[in-house]
Amino acid sequence: MQHVYSGKVREIYTDGDDLLLVASDRVSVYDVVLPTPIPDKGALLTQLSVWWFARLADIVPNHLVSATDVPPEFEGRAVRCRRLEMVPFECIARGYLAGSGLKEYQATGAVSGVPLPRGLVEGSRLAEPVFTPTTKVSDGGHDAPATFEDVAAAVGLSTATRLRDLTLEVYRRGAARAAENGIIVADTKLEFGVDSAGVLTLADEVLTPDSSRFWPAAEWAPGRPQHAYDKQFVRDWAVSTGWDKNPPAPEIPAEVVAATRARYVDAYEKITGLPWRG
Repeated sequence: MQHVYSGKVREIYTDGDDLLLVASDRVSVYDVVLPTPIPDKGALLTQLSVWWFARLADIVPNHLVSATDVPPEFEGRAVRCRRLEMVPFECIARGYLAGSGLKEYQATGAVSGVPLPRGLVEGSRLAEPVFTPTTKVSDGGHDAPATFEDVAAAVGLSTATRLRDLTLEVYRRGAARAAENGIIVADTKLEFGVDSAGVLTLADEVLTPDSSRFWPAAEWAPGRPQHAYDKQFVRDWAVSTGWDKNPPAPEIPAEVVAATRARYVDAYEKITGLPWRG
């Protein structure tokens, strides 16, 4: 087994023909890793992704080989995966207006080149979910908005169309399942790769608190920030400190760490219906 890459949250190892994807307890906001870990975060992300992979397999194949055939020191927070040639975009589906999508809409009336109706506010539900990709930056820089046309220029129209359709289908399935348990999936970010047979394959994580915005449906109210089951809580705290979103990031206070962990656990339990035993 050989360590080959450190991401903002994950460590990647090669092990024969497979990769080991190990989720740490690190948390990143605005593409910067904060110095304070969130206990159990890596295991929560991994186990929720594994749960979703099983429920999305009829839509799109995924990279998972095993969630149990991993070294003992990584148990619960690692998965064994197939190697893929990764698509150089993050594929985002938005069903509600929030975050960077809201800011772009306020400035241009559109998100990633998709025009939206006038008069929308923070938290507005969109008539239909939209595909709003971003570039994927691996060197510590910031991801940048992209359009469907940008994706098509890079990977071809057929592949771009398939990426868009899969992203929206995964979002719709995930949002419908979460809604049954009182959670709104406002948006989600997916990553895809191509396997050795040329098949588009879902990779990395899926519908987790790090890759999605989860809101309690009972408290949803457009026109204001929403209560978040995800790392938006950490984003909001970080901004409140006056931090300029560049390294180094501030230490997270103990009470914010505890509240963030509680949100991750709550999301896991509500979506899966299973108690968290981490």
